[in-house]
Formats: sequence, structure tokens, C-alpha cells
Amino acid sequence: MNPPAATPLHGVLYLLPTALGDIAWQTYLPQGTRDTACRLNHFIAENAKTARAELKRIGHPRPLREVAIEQLPEKLPAAEIDRLLAPLASGHDVGLMSEAGCPGVADPGALLVRRAHALEIAVKPLVGPSSLLLALMASGLDGQRFAFHGYLPQREPERSRKIADLEKESARQNQTQLFIETPYRNAQMFQALLAACRPATLLCLAADLTLATEAIATRSVADWRQAPPPALERRPTVFLLLSAG
Repeated sequence: MNPPAATPLHGVLYLLPTALGDIAWQTYLPQGTRDTACRLNHFIAENAKTARAELKRIGHPRPLREVAIEQLPEKLPAAEIDRLLAPLASGHDVGLMSEAGCPGVADPGALLVRRAHALEIAVKPLVGPSSLLLALMASGLDGQRFAFHGYLPQREPERSRKIADLEKESARQNQTQLFIETPYRNAQMFQALLAACRPATLLCLAADLTLATEAIATRSVADWRQAPPPALERRPTVFLLLSAG
């Protein structure tokens, strides 16, 4: 089904993926996505500083002080959402930018997109990097049935209980489980996985995706226990597990 066309009074809300790290835009962003971003003068961003750095990276032609960048507040009441979308109602196209990767995926921008649909504003996703999809592609785990769980509990025993629950659900559904952690807690998460999961469960670690230091490996938990601990400290990492049943 084709998306509704923007009315003459509405701009288009473009969903603009951003870099997963410090890397030249030509290696992760199609020319068409870059061209669209460079003609926009209105942006909504999870982080305004990160958005300015991304626009500078891709060579936005206007001085950034002349580009309108609205930052998403931590809480998004309905009135604030409508205020952020107001330029669209005035006919301006707007780019929605995540701090890293694809907006609307593990990202507060989804609420704006939902409201845009309610207002019959055309929404156009643009091609670019998604750490979750790239990790799933490279993992060799089940790509037909998968679920993303965001951040798991930080403290024990809640974290290990959650890991055990995800492993059981993976076995029941034959489903790949994806989750992330704050980079400086990656090592603790890895050790918790080795302690909580069964030996035959498959575990993939996908770190620094799209960067020169990218590292992706899938092994059984038993094999991970025998190998030297991976260097994950302060490296953005997607964790994926699939129970062997």
C-alpha cells in the first residue's frame, strides 16, 4: 500500500539515519539520503550536538547556525509533540535524527512519527545504518523470528533472571533475542550471560558496527567460556542469543 501523499499544506517528515561512529559518510550513507538531508533546513534530533556533528560530517551546505534543530525533551507531552511538528504543518520538510542509527527504532522519535501519521503527514524513511539489523544479518542466528529488548536490568539478581527468561523464550519460540548495554557495562553483561545461559546456547557479540574496529563473532556459550574475554569496554555492542533448545 502506498503511503498517503503530503497535502499542499504539509511538509514531509524524513527519517534520517545517522552514523554509528566517527566515520566518513560515504561508507554508510547512500548519496540519495545525503542529498535529501542537505536540502532540509528543519530538524528534530534526539541530541542537538550530535545532530550538528552529523550535518557537518555530511557537508550540509548551509551554516549550521542557520539550520533549525529542535532537541527532543526527555518527556514528550502531546502539546510538545505538536509544537515540534509545527513546521510540517506550515509546509516545511523536516528531518528526524537519532543520536546514532535509525530514528524511531529504540528511539524516542517514534512518538513523533505516530503523531505525524495521525495528522496525515507523509512519513518517509531513508536508507542508512541500523546496528540491530546489521548485527542480526551478521550473526547467523534466526532472522525469521527475533525480538529486541533494549536494555536489560543493571543489577543482580534481576539481570540474570531476565537473561534466563529470554533464553527460555528463545527456546520456546525458536527466536533470536537482541539487547544492548551501556558500553562501559559490556564486560559485566558478557560475564552475566556466560553464567546464566546454558552451554549450547548461541551468543553473538557485534561491536563497533560499520567502523574500522568492527568485530562480530558467534559462538556457543561453552566456547565463549573457553576463549579469552572479548575486548568490549566502551565499544557499542549488540548482544544476540539463540537457545539450542
